[in-house]
Amino acid sequence: MDVLEKAVEGKRLTEAEVLALFDLPLPELAAAAHEVRLQKTDPQVVTYLIDRNINYTNVCTVGCAFCAFYRTRRQKDAYTLSYEEIARKVEELYRVGGKRILMQGGVNPDLPLEWYVDLLRYLKGRFPDLRIDAFSPEEILGLERLTGLRAEEVLERLKEAGLDGMPGAGAEILVDEVRKKAAPARIKTEDWYRIVDAAQSLGLYTLASMVIGFGEGAKERTLHLLGLRAQQDRALERYGNGFAAFALWTLQVEHTRLKGKAPGATAHEYLKTLAIARLVLDNFAHLQASWPTLGFKVAQTALYYGADDFGSTMLEENVVSAAGGHGRTHATVREIVRHIVDAGFKPAERDPLYRILRYPDPGAILAEAEERELPLA
Repeated sequence: MDVLEKAVEGKRLTEAEVLALFDLPLPELAAAAHEVRLQKTDPQVVTYLIDRNINYTNVCTVGCAFCAFYRTRRQKDAYTLSYEEIARKVEELYRVGGKRILMQGGVNPDLPLEWYVDLLRYLKGRFPDLRIDAFSPEEILGLERLTGLRAEEVLERLKEAGLDGMPGAGAEILVDEVRKKAAPARIKTEDWYRIVDAAQSLGLYTLASMVIGFGEGAKERTLHLLGLRAQQDRALERYGNGFAAFALWTLQVEHTRLKGKAPGATAHEYLKTLAIARLVLDNFAHLQASWPTLGFKVAQTALYYGADDFGSTMLEENVVSAAGGHGRTHATVREIVRHIVDAGFKPAERDPLYRILRYPDPGAILAEAEERELPLA
């Protein structure tokens, strides 16, 4: 049986078959990936999320070569936001109709576990209906080393204080040979999966992610996707709770120490890898399109290469943009709705678990003045 036919029929692909996908023409991959997407999700609908990124500190001891965001404690522009500053950012989010934050920072050795626990309690006390997805596996590993506690214990304390989920950041390419070249001190593959598994065992929201462009080949990308698929199998079987979705980005190197050393990835590579991901990740329902790294037009195209979600408004983004992203740190609801409609789909606002909150009237949104849009860019 042809490998694309096998994938469209919902049959699981082997490692050799996944590797073979990388040699197929892009239009054939796109057609198969789009067919699978139409089977798994509402064919007419593309979802989006209103939320805000909050980078609470840029102090970090990991020092990844692909990161232009982090600072050492001694640098003049190093910062850690106060609880009050974070709360003001949440208030701005509420003004535009959002109630979810994605909060991440560096591995800051000056912040004890109690700082995080108290922050969560402070935010939940002021905003009881706020959803908080925060602290990547790298940050949890930092807290393990700081406290001597296991990830399960750290996450239990954070969950009790109000944590709803843990972002899947820090994955990049989950092959240690690739990780060592780009960031020797970066969290190792085994620890990333271990900490994600701990979060899933506690019922916390998690997202699977991938960043391409480190110079990795089809073999490494294949291993990454198969690893995510295997973890999803384990989590769903053991806990009934796995990754909510898969998100793919391209490496941004313009302002980083990897400029001239890592090739990055083209829009063609992005679309091909996204289509392959849709065919490989047979136990995932949702794939996100990425507009911050390659722009809105490529994100629209991604909706025909396996993606069913346009991502989030973000409202503020500092990490990708610092490295040299597409020049956008946020998107308005109006922009997202317009691009979904122009791509030929019906927009639907969702929550982080992909539950539909409402089907907005595109005509009304596109016609209204942007009074509710947050001017942060």
